[in-house]
Amino acid sequence: MSRNQIASAKRIVIKIGSSSLTGKAGSQLDPEAVDQLVDVVAACRKRGAEVVVVSSGAIAAGLAPLGFTSRPKDLATQQAAASVGQGLLIAHYTQSFAKHSITASQILITTQDIVRRSHYQNAQRTLYRLLQLGVVPVINENDTVGTQEIRFGDNDRLAALVALLVGAELLVLVSDIDALYDAPPTQIGAQAILEVASITDIEEVLLGGAGSAGVGSGGMVTKVEAARIATGAGIPMVLTSLADVAKTLAGSQLGTYFHAQASKTTSRLLWLAHATTTQGRLVLDAGAVTAIIERGVSLLPAGVTAVQGDFSAGDAVELVGPDAKVIARGLVAFDSDEIPMMLGRSTKELAQALGPEYERELVHRDDLVLL
Repeated sequence: MSRNQIASAKRIVIKIGSSSLTGKAGSQLDPEAVDQLVDVVAACRKRGAEVVVVSSGAIAAGLAPLGFTSRPKDLATQQAAASVGQGLLIAHYTQSFAKHSITASQILITTQDIVRRSHYQNAQRTLYRLLQLGVVPVINENDTVGTQEIRFGDNDRLAALVALLVGAELLVLVSDIDALYDAPPTQIGAQAILEVASITDIEEVLLGGAGSAGVGSGGMVTKVEAARIATGAGIPMVLTSLADVAKTLAGSQLGTYFHAQASKTTSRLLWLAHATTTQGRLVLDAGAVTAIIERGVSLLPAGVTAVQGDFSAGDAVELVGPDAKVIARGLVAFDSDEIPMMLGRSTKELAQALGPEYERELVHRDDLVLL
């Protein structure tokens, strides 16, 4: 898909950040911003597209009712604000979509819902059915019960994984920054990057450590990571602002367009690379590292020198070389307490000594992705 084909995308994931939803209201949710986004979604629906919304803003919506004028710094208060604000946020979306005779639904999701394969598949089935029923799902990370510190930009990665989950044709990130820049936008001479053919093309800019609003900022880094996930799955991504999103989706040369990669990775391997949490490590010798990287083979016990961590068969583990550099991630076929007695031994030797069930790979190549 090229930029001039954006207007024909049939399934779109649109993510909007808290800063875009607070607008002139500052620390409070701005209903006009919600209405503006919903109008864009309704226009996409009118031309026959299916849309999933990934929305931040629960914490911001909960601040005023609790008497806060700024975002609290401690996790417990942030979660309390999210608990109050989530209902208000979805109420705004429900009311706004109702003006267009569109039904909205709420889906709260945690990282674990993406990490665990069974949860992932169940979420996928639910989303597919909602889209079949003509509903616009509104997804947010479940900040109320999140076990890790709430970080700005988490929903960028979540949006990319949702795009992968639903098989979207386009991912749109709506930000308070209207495009990716080669330097902080306030810097004299800063230029918007309108097209990114490959993430590798902007790695030097990214690694350059631009200032607070440039490519090197935390928020923009997560957006580039989202683009890496989406484009790797063959899904193009657009980064734009709320003011420009309608024109951008109509094909105007606004925002930054990240081209989908021609040789896309399968959804299973993308899930493994980006949505799993590893439970341990297998340390490989140099020969095994070469074989996996250059020949794409499975990992056998003979090529492993050490096992680290406590994990069960089916868990995701990192594969590291002698220099401790992570080269791949995979689903391991044995429990961590079984592997030490297998190290350095051939599968035939293991079958003779321990039984035929040990004559197999530690990590099959179909369950392995290079990083």
